[in-house]
Amino acid sequence: MSGPLAGFRVLDLSRLLPGPFCSMLMADLGADVIKVEDPKVGDYIRWWPPLLGKNSGFHTVLNRNKRSVTIDLKCEEGRAVFEAMVKRADVVLEGFRPGVMERLGLGYAALRVLNPRIVYCSISGYGQDGERALRAGHDINYLALAGVLSYSGRDGKLVVPNVQIGDLGGGALMAAFSITAALLARERLGEGQYIDISMTDGAVAWNCLRWGKFLADGVVPRSADDMLNHGYACYNLYETKDGRWMSLGALEPQFWKAFCRSVGRDDWEQAEYFKPGPHQKRLEKEVAEVFAAKTQAEWVEHFREVDCCCEPVLNLDEVMADRAVRARGMVVELIHEGFGAYRQLGIAPKFSATPGSLRTPAPELGEHTESLLLEHGYSEGEIQRLREAGVV
Repeated sequence: MSGPLAGFRVLDLSRLLPGPFCSMLMADLGADVIKVEDPKVGDYIRWWPPLLGKNSGFHTVLNRNKRSVTIDLKCEEGRAVFEAMVKRADVVLEGFRPGVMERLGLGYAALRVLNPRIVYCSISGYGQDGERALRAGHDINYLALAGVLSYSGRDGKLVVPNVQIGDLGGGALMAAFSITAALLARERLGEGQYIDISMTDGAVAWNCLRWGKFLADGVVPRSADDMLNHGYACYNLYETKDGRWMSLGALEPQFWKAFCRSVGRDDWEQAEYFKPGPHQKRLEKEVAEVFAAKTQAEWVEHFREVDCCCEPVLNLDEVMADRAVRARGMVVELIHEGFGAYRQLGIAPKFSATPGSLRTPAPELGEHTESLLLEHGYSEGEIQRLREAGVV
């Protein structure tokens, strides 16, 4: 076993970010992920600039460890090819609007007849039913409707998070966890099942802390109103002398005490530091004045031996060069035969017995069509005929 999901085969029809990130997580852990793409266009994200070689940098990161097959699912012969692959697969993952797969004759009800053990996962913006099911949407819309954006920001101004919380957290992670759970359940039940992932539902679930507070105090959350949301001086971002930033997360008394003493402000060690109120603005202003007196590098050195949850805000280039990040294997130096050396994201979960691995680069469009069809019993002559007909 080369990974905890080795031996499982995933047919991934999804595009762009949520589905491909989900299947990337599974591929990294050993699953055989087959990216099923349209013969003419493929996954749209392949062509988004900037390009790295022939494909987008986005594609390069999201689709490593996968194989690509091109199939026209709108024609009868193409559907027959896909159905042959379903018989030998464990998972079907798709991210179309509700009803699309059913209209193609490839919905869960049809595929489970071919393979009762199939786990079928659909990722959509608003789920497979309900009044919003057929509405178009993107991450910003899911976060807006989930309430997440309503308290993101400060000084009454809302902000758009630059990490796609709905797509990745509400969609991809929920899907990867659910698919794996369904595969585990299959060992007990003997059959697969259908999974309906709504990115908005998933984003709603990310409200867990603010939801709990709202239940207790009845105060509707808003921007900069809470200890984890720019509301407290002890948990905030501070600009340095050179225009860089430091993150202070000294929530607990021992950390706040260590911070105050390290900057020579023992007078800040009062119980009010962890209570809401107008005094927080005054305290934040005073802390900001302290941070503004030194450069980021000077503060990094200052806090090197101080245990108070204070760290620099790094840009992405600095993250890629960070010694600790590299030591954890989160930046991997690779060589691509087409465009040379590049840095790939590492694998976050670390397994002691069955670690994940980076085995192959992101595939070219249809790179594995012939080999996969040969695996599924098609002859070279049949494959050539299907190519000439535009089926694959």
